[in-house]
Amino acid sequence: MTKIGPLFDSASDHSRETQASLAEAIRICARLRERGHVAYFAGGCVRDALLGREPKDFDVATDATPDRVREIFGRRNTLAFGASFGVIGVLPEKRRDRSTESLDHVHPTEVATFRSDGEYSDGRRPDKVHYGDAKHDALRRDFTINGLFFDPAEEKVIDFVGGQVDLAARRLQTIGAADQRFEEDKLRMLRAVRFATTLGFELDPATKAEIVARAPEIAVVSAERIGAEMRRIVVSMHAPRGLELLIESGLDRLILPEIHFVDPACLVNHLGHRDALAFDSSMALILYLISENPAAPPLESLIDQITQRWRLSGEESRRITAATRRWPIIAGAHQRTWSQVQPTLVDRDADCVLQVAAAITCAEELPQAGVDLARKARSWPREQLDPQPLLTGDALRAAGYQPGPQFRSWLQAARDAQLDGQITTPEEALALVERLG
Repeated sequence: MTKIGPLFDSASDHSRETQASLAEAIRICARLRERGHVAYFAGGCVRDALLGREPKDFDVATDATPDRVREIFGRRNTLAFGASFGVIGVLPEKRRDRSTESLDHVHPTEVATFRSDGEYSDGRRPDKVHYGDAKHDALRRDFTINGLFFDPAEEKVIDFVGGQVDLAARRLQTIGAADQRFEEDKLRMLRAVRFATTLGFELDPATKAEIVARAPEIAVVSAERIGAEMRRIVVSMHAPRGLELLIESGLDRLILPEIHFVDPACLVNHLGHRDALAFDSSMALILYLISENPAAPPLESLIDQITQRWRLSGEESRRITAATRRWPIIAGAHQRTWSQVQPTLVDRDADCVLQVAAAITCAEELPQAGVDLARKARSWPREQLDPQPLLTGDALRAAGYQPGPQFRSWLQAARDAQLDGQITTPEEALALVERLG
């Protein structure tokens, strides 16, 4: 054990959600200790706290069995969502004191029994688990930096695997033999790239060599799990390095082979100009750069392939498509009529399109006038940015026009003229249709 003082005191600087989650984890550990059990914070929250980062969540590891955890906290206050692997979710304690921060937004805290794993016949999850002690639990984990525990009562980090040394060296390596860790769960190869990317760490040479040797085995991992890891890589501020690691490791061949069409310097340049670390806009930038190579597949084909390969949602695919198609409209807004620009600015994907246009124009040193105009317009009141149409289909029918092939084009012509300031009243809109008809 290494005594390091109040590791989590800085949580007062963190979000309300993190502070509330920390309070829950402390409560759970205290209750388990009161009942005679060992209870530690485990994994990522310890790693992040030691790095000075805000933990995303707090997991608890204990020698109490799942049944014992449910007995201590009550079956109505627990969820057996991973009981077969020794994991129980403990629901937040309800508070009656309104002066105390509400815990409605706090997710259940995962409480896992110390265990060692049996064989991994599916390359994903152990066939059996055996309950054990903290050391055996640490030794079964993936990377040394994730194998740390923290005792909140004693304020001590418990390190059986050398994780603190690797944190100090900013190095990512497996616990024990890399071949065994990757044989157990093939996704760990991509997780290694993800952690190295998001934390800005270097891959340990032996760990990296094993990934290179086993890279084709990533094919057995589901598209959903691949997509979840790639989202985290793409939104990282170190995304260009993450994509470079994909290439160096050979994982790109099945995950993103098209990345070879991009000059690494272009990735650094364009992704470095993101004003938001969002997946949709970041992925749109990457696919835009790929499509700029004449030898690359067409853009629509690229988006379809990534959607299938990573199981993107319909919303993600739509936003990426919108951004890659429409960013030139925003970039050239100052040279277009308002009726050409306004529909993009009122579209539900406008923010994503604007982010991509801003990044590309900055990276390629193009004029910023269009982006500046679009940003200003997005701040206008809704009635100014998107006024009610002067002419509707009902008004056309009332005027004696029958729905037909030209109906939509008449309405669009009236709307364009309205937006461009050529007409200002419903009467002028009808007169325009009469002239067109």
